[in-house]
Amino acid sequence: MSRQIVTRFAPSPTGMLHIGGVRTALFCWLFARKHGGRFILRIEDTDLSRSTDDNIRIIEEGMAWCGLDWDEGPVVGDPGSWKGPNGPYRQMQRMERYKAKIQELLDKNLAYRCRCSRAVIEERRKTVEAAGKVFQYNRGLDRGKGCADANHDASQPAAIRFRMPAEGDIVVPDLIKGDTHFPADSLDDWIIARTGDGPGEIGVPTYNFCVVVDDTHMEVTHVIRGDDHLNNTPKQIPLFLAFGYDLPAFAHVPMILGADGAKLSKRHGATSITE
Repeated sequence: MSRQIVTRFAPSPTGMLHIGGVRTALFCWLFARKHGGRFILRIEDTDLSRSTDDNIRIIEEGMAWCGLDWDEGPVVGDPGSWKGPNGPYRQMQRMERYKAKIQELLDKNLAYRCRCSRAVIEERRKTVEAAGKVFQYNRGLDRGKGCADANHDASQPAAIRFRMPAEGDIVVPDLIKGDTHFPADSLDDWIIARTGDGPGEIGVPTYNFCVVVDDTHMEVTHVIRGDDHLNNTPKQIPLFLAFGYDLPAFAHVPMILGADGAKLSKRHGATSITE
C-alpha cells in the first residue's frame, strides 16, 4: 500500500475505558507504529443519553497512562482543543459535516425521510413476528408499509433512513476472518439520523453513519476493532459505496471474555483501566 497507514481507536464515552477496549486500542496503535503511520483517538459521543464528559476524561487519561499516545485527537482535559488536521475529534462537534453528507444522500434519493412513529413500527413488528418472521423495516412482510413509498417531504419532523441494496450479497472482506457474506435482503433500511426538532431539520446522526464519514475524512486505511462490530459492517459498506469512497481494510479482532464466557462490556465484568 502506497498510502500512509492510518488507524483509529474510537471509543464511546457511555462507560469507563476497560481492558477490552485498551487491548483493541493496542492493536491499532501497534499496527500504526510498526508501519510508520498515524494513530487517531476519536470520541464517538452521539449517544446523548449515556455519554458523559467524565467518561471522556477517563478515556483520555487512561490511554495516556497506558502509553498509547495519539498523533491526532483531543487534548487531554480540554474539550475545545485537539491536535491534528482533521478535527474536531468528538463527533458531537462535527454535526455540520454529517448533516451536509446526509443532505447529499437525500438529494441523490439514496436516503429518505421517515415519519413512522415508534408506536406504529412496534405494532407492525408484532404483526410480522407473530407470523414467525424477523421484522425488517420496509422489507419482507413490511414491504410497502414504510415511508420509502410515500414520497414524504420535509414538511414535518422526520428521521432519515438509508436506502439499502435490495438484492445480492454484501461481502465484508476481513483480514482476520476472510470474506463474510450477508444477504442484502436480510438488512432493512436503517436510520442514519434521528428525528429532528422541526420540519426539514436533520436530527443527530447515528453511529453507523458518523463512523463512515469520519473514517473517510480522517483517511483511515485500516479499521481494527472488536468482532462485535462485524454485524455493523454490512450496513456501512453500502454507505461507503454510495458516497464513492474506497473501503478501508477491515480487521475484526476476537473479544476478551469474562469467566462466564460472555464478552466484557461496560455493563458486564469490565473494570475501568484506571482501577
